[in-house]
Amino acid sequence: MTRVMTGAKMVVQALKDQGVEVVFGYPGGAVLPIYDEIFQQNDIRHILVRHEQGAVHMAEGYARSTGKVGVVLVTSGPGATNAVTGIVDALMDSIPIVVLSGQVPTFMIGTDGFQEADTVGITRPCTKMNWLVKDTAGLAGTIHQAFHVARSGRPGPVLVDIPKDVQFATAEYTPPEKARVDHYRPPVKGDIADITRLVELIEKAERPVFYTGGGVINSGPGASQLLRELVDATGFPVTSTLMGLGAYPASGKNWLGMLGMHGLYEANLAMHGCDLMINIGARFDDRITGRVADFSPGSVKAHIDIDPSSINKVIRVDVPIVGDVGHVLEDLLRIWKSRGRRTDKAALSAWWGQIAEWKKVDCLSYRPSSKTIKPQYALQRLEELTRGRDRYITTEVGQHQMWAAQFLHFDAPNRWMTSGGLGTMGYGVPASIGVQVAHPEALVINVAGEASWLMNMQEMGTAMQFRAPVKQFILNNERLGMVRQWQQLLHGERYAHSWSESLPDFVKLAEAFGCKGIRCSDPADLDDAIREMLAYDGPVIFDCLVEKHENCFPMIPSGKPHNEMLLGEADTEGAIGATGAVLV
Repeated sequence: MTRVMTGAKMVVQALKDQGVEVVFGYPGGAVLPIYDEIFQQNDIRHILVRHEQGAVHMAEGYARSTGKVGVVLVTSGPGATNAVTGIVDALMDSIPIVVLSGQVPTFMIGTDGFQEADTVGITRPCTKMNWLVKDTAGLAGTIHQAFHVARSGRPGPVLVDIPKDVQFATAEYTPPEKARVDHYRPPVKGDIADITRLVELIEKAERPVFYTGGGVINSGPGASQLLRELVDATGFPVTSTLMGLGAYPASGKNWLGMLGMHGLYEANLAMHGCDLMINIGARFDDRITGRVADFSPGSVKAHIDIDPSSINKVIRVDVPIVGDVGHVLEDLLRIWKSRGRRTDKAALSAWWGQIAEWKKVDCLSYRPSSKTIKPQYALQRLEELTRGRDRYITTEVGQHQMWAAQFLHFDAPNRWMTSGGLGTMGYGVPASIGVQVAHPEALVINVAGEASWLMNMQEMGTAMQFRAPVKQFILNNERLGMVRQWQQLLHGERYAHSWSESLPDFVKLAEAFGCKGIRCSDPADLDDAIREMLAYDGPVIFDCLVEKHENCFPMIPSGKPHNEMLLGEADTEGAIGATGAVLV
């Protein structure tokens, strides 16, 4: 039976047919027909944000924590341009979102009409694909294509720009099964010959390491389970990027911790000294590699990735395998088992012995204080008091983000939402709300710094309106902590504009939003204050006053290799320089 409907109704019907439950958006003139259709139905929930950037970050949090596609609806002009930061963030971190933007009527395009912008031109470099729909007959099919592209292959953001007259006009609706999607079908199965070659390397490796990334999580829960099986069966050590935390459990016996610029000493030295590096769903980004010329110089490198453009882009590898992580790991395990499950156990035992020596450095140690809350201590207590709960963590960007990655532990995927590739300050508040909307009964905590938190603090209004009981755990050092740290270590202690002299009273700010505010500055009171935060059944802004000049270590200085790390001010072996850091 043919169904003729307006373009606006098509948008809502297409979202329903794609299984969409929640849309994050902000109305404006160019999308009012769509909002009118949303008003007349009850299947899709709309979350009214306070800024379009917040809408995209909410959709990212929703998508990352569920594995579903996040959906954003914004108006033309500034509505679309405000969304660009979030779109780029989703592109860098491979988060599947569909952005629907309004546009001036087709006959006004190019006339500099009110709230007109070349949205397709602006977003072409920061989406997987985008469309300007000028014919209502093609609208529904385009939206179905958009969902297919967003979730297929390497996930990412797409955008559909919809002129207002296209929303008013009528045409026949195209159901999902009739939409054209066969033009984009990335291969998911890896080449068996290459996988067999990798198995042969696994059998002979003496100092192997699994280097895992967000691609494991994006592939779905099955891929994480296969990774765990492979790691535990081979006995190989495993490390992860910031985006891959939780793919292998932090409580697992083979876990080395996060690697990279602020990764663990043992993880970085294992990467530097390995003879076989197996990259699974990571992209060799600069936060991981350090100086490319000195990156893991003695290793044979394999790279498994769904995105062929990621392979050999930064680091030349010996065994490239293009395919979905889940499918490739399934074949890898099958072939390895069929050949007798062989590894060089004697060499592997010696390798673990070396790693055990590196672990003795205790690179996350710090000098405790009975007078001032150390940020590391705050996160240790947060970890201890929330362990075992149905917990999701988001972060802002900066020192607190790195400390959270170091001191909070994740035993399951999709529990850690952070801005990795773009490093977007202002990400955490809206992302936490998106996560809470997806998991209304869960404990959702945003670990923040006061400067980053202020960038999208207006979304606390969204949290209050939609009863999202998010906990905002602010490590307040009254500084742009990571900027200040770099200025101290790399710029002669010239602290150019790395602090604010007019911070708000966060407790009063919480009260102004109608939520609960808590302030804590004494380590002796911290546990009780955290328990108070956790017990409250609504949104909380927790102002945790921490040591102002604590630095985040370990740290690989920009342009240095993995074996040149600053280990910090704790009691470690080595010479302490003028910066208070140990250079290994």
